[in-house]
Amino acid sequence: MSSAVFDFLTGSGTDDAGREVFDVIAMDDAAIEQGHDFIQWLFPLSERSGANPNAPILTGEDVEEIRESPAAQASLAAATDRLAVFYHRNGHWLTASDHNHLRITRIIKSLRLLRGDELADAFRTFILARVEEAGSPIGKPTLGFWSRA
Repeated sequence: MSSAVFDFLTGSGTDDAGREVFDVIAMDDAAIEQGHDFIQWLFPLSERSGANPNAPILTGEDVEEIRESPAAQASLAAATDRLAVFYHRNGHWLTASDHNHLRITRIIKSLRLLRGDELADAFRTFILARVEEAGSPIGKPTLGFWSRA
């Protein structure tokens, strides 16, 4: 029996707000910035979310199923591309402290868990290039979280 997060990522279910995965991916930049209950569904982890108590928590079985599912992998790839576009187009997060820093940590960790080191490292490299391009406004603690993610 599949889990709610597996169903969401494969397009056969919804998140706890009733949205399908590609509805979330299609959200505009303002909705992405203002929404705080979707990132845990797009980039789930095996640890509880401090920001969203209703967020899914991956089991070992979930991880295996998601890694083996072409549909889930396609959703994760599309979600990664969408968030990369968001972080490229918007610079408000390029400050010493911003809630997007936690999102970026989550994305890197989730990619590492569900898609592998190469894709997680590629997203982190993209983010670090964006930070450098902006004059390196991100603090060392955040950079440390990203390097350990």
